[in-house]
Amino acid sequence: MKNSNYTYSGWKMNGFLGLFMVLLVLAASVYSFVLLGNSEEFNAWLLVAGIVLFIADIILACGFIMLEPNEARVLVFFGEYRGTFYKTGFWWVNPFMSAKKLSLRARNLNVNPIKVNDKAGNPILIGLVLVWKIKDEGAYKAVFEIDAPEVVGATASTRMNVLENFVAVQSDSALRQVAGMYTYDENSNNNPGEITLRSGGEEINEKLKEELNERLSMAGIEVMEARLNYLAYAPEIAAAMLRRQQADAIISAREKIVEGAVSMVKIALERLSTEEVVELDEERKAAMVSNLLVVLCADEAAQPVVNTGTLHQ
Repeated sequence: MKNSNYTYSGWKMNGFLGLFMVLLVLAASVYSFVLLGNSEEFNAWLLVAGIVLFIADIILACGFIMLEPNEARVLVFFGEYRGTFYKTGFWWVNPFMSAKKLSLRARNLNVNPIKVNDKAGNPILIGLVLVWKIKDEGAYKAVFEIDAPEVVGATASTRMNVLENFVAVQSDSALRQVAGMYTYDENSNNNPGEITLRSGGEEINEKLKEELNERLSMAGIEVMEARLNYLAYAPEIAAAMLRRQQADAIISAREKIVEGAVSMVKIALERLSTEEVVELDEERKAAMVSNLLVVLCADEAAQPVVNTGTLHQ
């Protein structure tokens, strides 16, 4: 439902009925001139009537508008806003109205990656893609709340380009605002479990959408979808951050290896003791544990050394 405060409710009729009216007035004008030509005496009234009807017909013909689905016309009567026309089809309205065309269709905007600082102060590159449209009741704001240079012969395309530029600037600002509220990843986050730009996913996108809707509401624009499409460290720190990530990965892998090696050594000692394969004193157990850990935790395969002497050599 369109708000009645914004919907045009003035003179209007079906366009084909209006076309019939225009043709009827034109026929009356032509008929006046025909009568004047066939009259033996000059009749000023017929001349005046013919001229007046012809001028009126030209004025009436200026009142036709045609709307496709998801289009609107903002109607202004000598500088006074009279409402927005939303009904699709062929229509005739007050010819003294100026109609500003707007598209209510959804549009995409791809914001190229920009350099910002995250919550921890790290420079990052972040990009955004969003889907936006003019709200059904936002046509007034889209035309009268956003200033644009007046260009002679400006078209609806020019007006939409102005709105696209407005959305692009506000999207850049909103993206900087949201990026500064979160850290890039958990490695640069001092609070484990806190949402980050990499792990936030839908929560980050929802926050971005909320921020954009708040900024663009002044122009009658609604953001239908917004999501990050690019996220990376800035080039000047990318190499250092890569080394840090590699170090974190190595440490994590070493922890797993050590954990597994200790478990295997424990099982080996328990099996040797339970099955009475061999009896080892504490010193021999320590040596065995040391040798097994070296073998299991080494980066390269261990070279076996065969002991050809006695067990205690």
